[in-house]
Amino acid sequence: METLSSLGDGFAIALTWQNLGLALLGCFLGTIMGALPGLGPSNGVAILIPLAFTMGLAATPALILLTSVYYGAMYGGRISSILLNIPGDEPAMMTCLDGYPMAQKGMAGEALSLSGIASFVGAFLATWGLILLAPQLVKIALLFGPAEYFALFALAFMTLGGVSSTNQAKSAFAAALGLGLATIGVDTQTGVPRFTFGEVHLYDGLDFLVAIVGLFALSEVFIFLEHHRGGSEATAKKLKIGRLTPPLSMIKQCTPTMLRTSFLGFLAGVLPGAGASLGSFISYSMEKRLVDKEGTFGKGDPRGVAAPEAGNNAAAGGALVPMLALGVPGSGTTAVLLAVLLSLNITPGPLLFANNPDVVWGLIAALFIANFMLLAMNIPMVGLFTRLLMVPSRILMPIVAMVSFVGIYGISGSSFDLLVMIGFGVMGWVLRKLDVPLVPVILGTLLGNTMENNLRRAVEIDNGNWWTLFSSPLALTLWTIAIIGFLLPVIIGRRVKASMHKREDEQGAIID
Repeated sequence: METLSSLGDGFAIALTWQNLGLALLGCFLGTIMGALPGLGPSNGVAILIPLAFTMGLAATPALILLTSVYYGAMYGGRISSILLNIPGDEPAMMTCLDGYPMAQKGMAGEALSLSGIASFVGAFLATWGLILLAPQLVKIALLFGPAEYFALFALAFMTLGGVSSTNQAKSAFAAALGLGLATIGVDTQTGVPRFTFGEVHLYDGLDFLVAIVGLFALSEVFIFLEHHRGGSEATAKKLKIGRLTPPLSMIKQCTPTMLRTSFLGFLAGVLPGAGASLGSFISYSMEKRLVDKEGTFGKGDPRGVAAPEAGNNAAAGGALVPMLALGVPGSGTTAVLLAVLLSLNITPGPLLFANNPDVVWGLIAALFIANFMLLAMNIPMVGLFTRLLMVPSRILMPIVAMVSFVGIYGISGSSFDLLVMIGFGVMGWVLRKLDVPLVPVILGTLLGNTMENNLRRAVEIDNGNWWTLFSSPLALTLWTIAIIGFLLPVIIGRRVKASMHKREDEQGAIID
């Protein structure tokens, strides 16, 4: 009853004209960001962070806007997957397998609407999972001391590559780079400047938001400048959308699929580092083994659209659980949202539900509202979103650059921050060319200081004994999970990634 009462208070906060308007705006912009190939939810949220801050929003409205963008981008990723066989982001890769063949049969509208319904079911059930699971995790997290928190942060770094990663060395390098960047500034315990090189602007350390916008948004602009062409021009071919609503028989056939894969996706999202890519892959693979008796998956089976869409949207909701309850992001996009919380002077973790209940429950209520908005928006507005795919990158990228520069300058009023943002943009461009993941860099920058403080505190409490980091059963459990999470991609990650691309290639061959 206490949970339902808190949720009711959350709806009282979310159901204001301002918050409803922000949720609608976030859903619309997020769907556009998700639909445009290459952007995806992480980049979409990063690009729109300056907008949220320059609007002068308080904590709850800012989070409502950005989480609506997050959910909208997860919905939008399916549009280019189904119509063009081009995944908007990696989680949408599995949707191509049956979505594009359906479009080839003249059932594009049915596939898009069905995927919207599956996305709604996955996200709706995941939000209930967040309500039920996060408060329970909070009770466990209250048992954490400095040593346990250090082990938890280590677990986040060691599992962030995810099972779909095949090069853990690059993930480790990215994490080390992020932790190194976190040491810039004045040492909180000694008051001595570190790695500032006499530059007073660096005494407060690097601004999270500047780093994120540079790494994600500006590096995308540099990638475009390198290749000159956006590829959007090639997408301007006409496709027959067909009827916009799937028949009831199709929905009835896909309902058990949506329920099963929502559960699988949510579990994948709760695991730190697994994220929507794993949720989408596991959902499709398990459903194919379970129901594909006639070999129709990969040839335009509606269940092959419903499974990955419910799975990856449930994973998006699941990834919010460790971020809110433990302060450890479950995916790349929740790492960006974590930076937003920290910039608003809100510390995620066990005390968040006690200290900032208005933020948490207002956000959860807004997720429900955003889900219904997205369902209502995505079916009648399919035609508009498909036309947006034809916007050339030569028009889109200058807008991204403008929003980045104007937004960051509007937040800080410092030209030095613009130079830092450009530096991060160049670094992001180089790292992407070398296939080094960007999320561990951000996570290191975000959590580095907290991780260092917990390490120092744990060792000092035990009079310099470093074995204190492994002394409690809870810490040992976290270290064990961390080591398994780091080694698992090395053992099976190559096979998983190969399977994902093999299925995509097979489907492409069938279509050709």
